[in-house]
Amino acid sequence: MNVFLWHVHGAWTTSFVHGRHRYLVPVLPERGPYGLGRARTYRWPENAVEITPEQAAGAEVDVVILQRPEELLGGLAERWLGGRRPGRDIPAVYVEHNAPQGRINDMRHPAADRPDLLLVHVTHFNALFWDPGSTPTRVVEHGVVDPGYRYTGELARAAVVINEARRRWRVTGTDLLGRLGDRVPLDLFGIDASSLGGIEDLPQAHLHREMARRRVYLHPIRWTSLGLSLLEAMHLGMPVVALATTEVPEAVPREAGVVSTRPEVLEEALVYFARDREAAREAGLAARAAALQRYGLGRFLEDWDRILTEVAACA
Repeated sequence: MNVFLWHVHGAWTTSFVHGRHRYLVPVLPERGPYGLGRARTYRWPENAVEITPEQAAGAEVDVVILQRPEELLGGLAERWLGGRRPGRDIPAVYVEHNAPQGRINDMRHPAADRPDLLLVHVTHFNALFWDPGSTPTRVVEHGVVDPGYRYTGELARAAVVINEARRRWRVTGTDLLGRLGDRVPLDLFGIDASSLGGIEDLPQAHLHREMARRRVYLHPIRWTSLGLSLLEAMHLGMPVVALATTEVPEAVPREAGVVSTRPEVLEEALVYFARDREAAREAGLAARAAALQRYGLGRFLEDWDRILTEVAACA
């Protein structure tokens, strides 16, 4: 199939374009958020091709993947596709990556009450909290391109990966880093990490190598769907210390690390793994086994193949 989608979330899109279809990725000269094109820090296969607005207007498209309200409600996709309306003129799926914000009763999805669309959530937690109205919904859990077992744990430090940690502050648990890093040094990676003394703009392979050198992975995020960096850390063979929020208790089994809503418990867990390298290695092996079983790329792509086939058949 020809699948049209914007490059919005680098890690998720990287997994998605590893499928067997042809992926049409919008590109603009400035490569901004509405025309980012192919990834430059992730490795993508050749079947993900860039497409300009002029090309998209007349392109053969079997399914449109929507990921932001403005693509649907703002008419962005319709303009790119030469006036063809997602869900009405071209089969469409809305992928919701985020946990909803606001009061429980107000968590109505932008694509609610659209029986011509399929709303796909990336976690069961998101599906539980968003109100889709009459829009049909599914859950396709994340799948990660396996970076391989690369854990060395040679540095008695914790790796933390947060994009825009300063701006997102309490949402990402950035305010907890000072306390949690009091006894075990933390190394922050991610977009704008340098504003907090961290490291940013590493190619994915380089980031994985640096993460795997750290003894333990810390996931302090209060409110997120399920950080793909957490799943990547588990694939690398890293033990996990994480806040027990949103989907994390489902993703991280007991033998893979420590999950709690109490910062003092997380602090002690970081100290424990920093001091006991063998315990860290064993927990990391359990983490990798769990991630491969539940969040493997093969299962992810099979789930998406079924959905794309089903949606395209309704045209």
